[in-house]
Amino acid sequence: MWSTYILRCSDSSFYIGVSNDVNKRFLNHKNNKGGRYTRSHKVEKVVYTEHFKTKSEAMKREFELKRLSHREKEALIKKL
Repeated sequence: MWSTYILRCSDSSFYIGVSNDVNKRFLNHKNNKGGRYTRSHKVEKVVYTEHFKTKSEAMKREFELKRLSHREKEALIKKL
């Protein structure tokens, strides 16, 4: 199973990614072994996840989420 996830950073920005193990990936980001963005924006927590059967589906959703405004991402997260 693949997941699209949103991380909240300490500066209130968001990082969106795809993984087949969100918890492990979060720890990588937390330990500065994740993406370049998360090395310069301290991650705080996973605030949103969606699950998919294939990596392709998860990547399509990642692309959609990245196109949302900050306000739209906040609204999506608050729906939980």
